[in-house]
Amino acid sequence: MNTQQRAMEGDLTRITAIARKEKDAVERTDMNDTLKQYTTLFEGDKASIESRKDNYTSMVNQFYDLASDYYEFGWGQSFHFATRHRFESFEASIARHEMYLAHQLGLFPGMRVLDVGCGVGGPMRTIARFSGAHVVGLNNNEYQIQRAKRLNEAAGLSHLCSFVKADFMHVPQADETYDAIYQVEATCHAPNKVDCYKEIYRLLKPGCLFGGYEWVMTNKYDKNNAEHNKIKHEIEVGNGLPDLEQPDVIVAALKEAGFEVLTAHDVAEDSELPWYLPLSASFSITGFLHTGVGRYLTGKFCQLLELVKIAPKGAYDVNVWLQSAATYLVAGGSKQIFSPMLFVLARKPEKKN
Repeated sequence: MNTQQRAMEGDLTRITAIARKEKDAVERTDMNDTLKQYTTLFEGDKASIESRKDNYTSMVNQFYDLASDYYEFGWGQSFHFATRHRFESFEASIARHEMYLAHQLGLFPGMRVLDVGCGVGGPMRTIARFSGAHVVGLNNNEYQIQRAKRLNEAAGLSHLCSFVKADFMHVPQADETYDAIYQVEATCHAPNKVDCYKEIYRLLKPGCLFGGYEWVMTNKYDKNNAEHNKIKHEIEVGNGLPDLEQPDVIVAALKEAGFEVLTAHDVAEDSELPWYLPLSASFSITGFLHTGVGRYLTGKFCQLLELVKIAPKGAYDVNVWLQSAATYLVAGGSKQIFSPMLFVLARKPEKKN
């Protein structure tokens, strides 16, 4: 089978994701009700931010119940962006981005590693295979966990991958459980960064590393600019976020939690191609579903599935909502006021004698 055939086979497999009903998955009913409940959390200004923080568990679960199948269908099993070199494929850039993180953390066989907010396990599988470490996926969304288990089994990686179902603000595990901890664009959902990092700090063994990619408004963001604020708000609405912060706030939160911050660098600045390119790219055989035309046809496909009652009611509206989210991510990236990849590497200090 050649490259083009494999790409098309992968796309056709993901097409069935929207309509599938797996026996262990969360039952899907009327998606309109969930979408309505979710979007009400973003109505208003200051009060809505506090409401999102107070209800973040429900908000994030609603978001991923709505978005998971669409992400996997249109993007892949790794729900994140990546730096990208010239002539590098989208899939290769995603894998390299994950392996870079594993390399920075110094992972190797025998280590026990926590993946905070593991999604359907794309990064987990790459990192477990690359490093040989045992990766534990932390996730509070049952639908994603069941999907990830199935994908791990199919990849032959169940022996290196396991799960803990819990809120990452309150993990029911003992102190100093892990040899390393990472997150890939997940702690942006945290209602309080300091408390989130404190929980990660508690779970990490002394002298060990925590690393990951954090979503931020860059230092080019102007809080007095109405257009900037509109983009920020729409990114939050489209991605289930309480309130995006700037890099200095992230660094300060890590330090307040007790970490020694080794680096905090927006790796998007080093990318040869824009990180948002897949969301705005022109037609290509291997990346068709990432293009504007591909996203449009995805919407029409959802509309057809909903019409013939294969997809749940509201599937088309969810697709439209996610397309709007993509538009504002591109706007934030092109204006360089938003980045999904502030790379942070921090160490928990050794215990003092």
